[in-house]
Amino acid sequence: MTLAVRVPEELSARVPAEQRGAGLDRDAVRLLVSRGTQVSHHAFGELPRLLRAGDLLVVNTSETLAAAVDGWIGHARVVVHFSTRGDDGRWAVELRDPDERGTTRARAGAPAGTEVRVPGGMRLVLEEPLSAGSERLWWARVAGPEGASERAGGAGVLALMREHGRPIRYSYTERDQPPSAYQTVFALPSADGTGSAEMPSAARPFTVRMVTELVSRGVGFAPITLHTGVASAEAHEPPYPERFAVPEASARLINAVQAGGGRVVAVGTTAVRAVESAADADGVVRACEGWTDLVVTPERGVRVVDGLLTGLHEPEASHLLMLEAVAGRAAVDRSYEEALRGLYLWHEFGDVHLILPTENPHSERCFSNCR
Repeated sequence: MTLAVRVPEELSARVPAEQRGAGLDRDAVRLLVSRGTQVSHHAFGELPRLLRAGDLLVVNTSETLAAAVDGWIGHARVVVHFSTRGDDGRWAVELRDPDERGTTRARAGAPAGTEVRVPGGMRLVLEEPLSAGSERLWWARVAGPEGASERAGGAGVLALMREHGRPIRYSYTERDQPPSAYQTVFALPSADGTGSAEMPSAARPFTVRMVTELVSRGVGFAPITLHTGVASAEAHEPPYPERFAVPEASARLINAVQAGGGRVVAVGTTAVRAVESAADADGVVRACEGWTDLVVTPERGVRVVDGLLTGLHEPEASHLLMLEAVAGRAAVDRSYEEALRGLYLWHEFGDVHLILPTENPHSERCFSNCR
């Protein structure tokens, strides 16, 4: 799905909401609400009144890593974006060229065997593209200061990011931000130290105050984890395989809400991908963890999710197929027309979009195209 619209550059959110004025918090963003083709405009603070007792929000607890690290190919400086750690200890990485503003731009593909030096005496050796037909992301073998392999677990890379890394940012933002700006209120450190290369940003506007109010009104929360890889601002490929986990308690909550006629609302496309990956053909969610290569499309449909809270995506973004699967093409077209007309802000520090069903979704759920 590609929208026939263009997002003006001035609609990019250049700084976090709390930096746009005195006394503002991260919840000081706007909220576009769509129910089918009916659209309304709100402040994010109105969310508790737009949901109802018995609704369940599925939230991603993945912590955002300082995944951008400076490196060198020969004498040329590059920026390494660490995307995903594989089961064999290799890392999927993206190489980018630095520019004069401290941000980066996409770098032309480097051949297999290219070595990238990073701080601490470590080296990355590009071995093969992550997927056929694209050389944006590469699997890289990591060698330590003495040439020792880091295949055993990648602890050296995680330490490298903690000491020398910074959050990934793109040129539409105004300046580097502290790591705290890229963490959501739901983020938790994982047991093995891994996390997301880019922030699961749909949850960014939530505050502790907001969560408390939602709980007091009878809205539940089901935590899941999906570690997002590098999306890149210039490329709009479907998502690559990513690690996820849906715990037993969250699976039970989701199934109970479905059985009781409540609405399951995913906070972010990552939450949709995780929970739909854990569902069987009848929409029953099971506890599971591992890798998911699921791409949610209108043809595949959704089995679990009734609604979605998400950011505003570029017109070419593959995430729009997921929105279409949840809401339908006409609804997505209408909501994005209204977002542009209303001068909503795009990207990870921008405004958010709440998609709700127009009627009881359980009466018309169809699974004929489910894989």
